[in-house]
Amino acid sequence: MSSHRLSRKRRYVTWGVAGVAVVAGAGIAAQTSMAATTWPAQKTFTGRAFDTCAAPSLSAMKAWHTGFYGAAAVYIGGKNRGCAQANLTASWVKSVSTLGWKLIPLYVGAQPPCQTGSSPEKISAATAASLGASDAADAVAKASALGMKAGSPVYLDMESYDITNKACNDAVLTYVRAFDKALRAKTYRSGYYGFTSSSAKAIANAADKTDLPGNMWYALWDKTNTTTSDWPFGASQWTNHSRGHQYMVNSKETIGGVTITVDRDAWDGPVAITG
Repeated sequence: MSSHRLSRKRRYVTWGVAGVAVVAGAGIAAQTSMAATTWPAQKTFTGRAFDTCAAPSLSAMKAWHTGFYGAAAVYIGGKNRGCAQANLTASWVKSVSTLGWKLIPLYVGAQPPCQTGSSPEKISAATAASLGASDAADAVAKASALGMKAGSPVYLDMESYDITNKACNDAVLTYVRAFDKALRAKTYRSGYYGFTSSSAKAIANAADKTDLPGNMWYALWDKTNTTTSDWPFGASQWTNHSRGHQYMVNSKETIGGVTITVDRDAWDGPVAITG
């Protein structure tokens, strides 16, 4: 986890958890409970992406549009979002999209009840379902207000936690299912950001795949720009342009004279529909 997610203290805790060996899961996380009979065609990007705490200025995005990166993740909302977003407006989205950038909407929703540290919003067994639905409604409202149309994905950011804690894991899965079901009811595609040793693994290994995310953005910091050769889960899971891979974090880079600290991502999945 890079510095833009939650607190600096929790970042180091997560780094320790994320280094645990991964056992590949089985099955496929299917997009179920599709409320709409006709979906907008998926807008897919395949290439290198970056994510950073606050959306860069328009001038910075112009300077960085050299071809090395083709997509940028932006934090559209969530009570646990770590940075203010002074630049992230509908006008900014339209302008960077016109430049050719593809955008990846990320929502930092409620975090697991057993997760180390404090968060402004945490899941509980009693509130998991209602909170998932209300957070999804907020995510859709935030995406729509930015000009990210129906058919766009929203990636739910779930940080590391002890997935062997059954009560905690069950609460997280209930929250994720409610979030995804509510997203799809509004014709937004469900996505998920998580760690291969914990939060992503919990989704991949869940016996019941109902209403789980249709797109997986996995954090595995092996510095390998791929969504295939290091894929940690079952070969049949999240196929057909449904994967993102965060492969390097806290990389201070200068492009076009502008320096930004970013996380690097290999991308082969849906991006926002704008314009």
